[in-house]
Amino acid sequence: MTMSTEGAAAQAGAPRGAPRPLDRRARRRQETIAEILDIATDVMTEEGVNGLSLAEIARRLGVQPPSLYKYFPSLMAVYDELFRRGQVEHLAVMREAMASAEPGLGALTAGLEASGRWLLANRAIAQLMFWRPVPSFEPSAEAFAPSVEMVALERAAMADAVAAGQLGPEADSDQAIYLLSTLITGVLSQAMANEPDLPWGKGRFTAQFPKLMKLLVAAYPPGTRGATQALMTDHRPHALSESPTIRYRSSSAPRPGTVAVSSGPWCRAPCGPG
Repeated sequence: MTMSTEGAAAQAGAPRGAPRPLDRRARRRQETIAEILDIATDVMTEEGVNGLSLAEIARRLGVQPPSLYKYFPSLMAVYDELFRRGQVEHLAVMREAMASAEPGLGALTAGLEASGRWLLANRAIAQLMFWRPVPSFEPSAEAFAPSVEMVALERAAMADAVAAGQLGPEADSDQAIYLLSTLITGVLSQAMANEPDLPWGKGRFTAQFPKLMKLLVAAYPPGTRGATQALMTDHRPHALSESPTIRYRSSSAPRPGTVAVSSGPWCRAPCGPG
């Protein structure tokens, strides 16, 4: 059997162990999936995250709704891939920003600022990732994995800040991550609900971010141990003390392109900016 000239050239030029290039059919399938997800993002941006439907995706794609089942078995599967894709992009943005900054508070601040810019620029996906606009949606473990990595990055930066004497020892804790999440999410919720078209650092809310980072230092001042424990610990029985799982739900569905002021993040691990 003789190999074609193109096949031999491709094989010769491919590094050993490298993944084989997709054939035309597989490549077209990936392109269609990407187009479906882009259309879904547009619909969520225009109609609200919970306004997405397979029928509308199919209409904009120019196919009949049953044709979508070749790519996604359900609307929840579309949400799951949107969630996963958004988390991967968001994690990469944070990781890059933190890697280029000084370890500790510098890296944490840079990562959170980069996160805030990305979330404001991708508001519909941000709502799906960090709020609860679709109460029945639960991300798969694979889709949720980048969020766990994000928290690990933030927790490592907090530990570096403690080691550098920028924060007190108690900042290296889940409680500190919860506090950080509350501070950052408040800024993002207010900005998305009231000034959705303004970039990060402009307007009444995201411009407060530097002061919020000072509040973190005030809550965990360097060179102290135990000084903030009474403030950060609630000894009354409640749900959070029974399980490390945390879920915050929006009190109402957001308007298209925005989130309600009272909404907050949701995640199954200690949360970061969302």
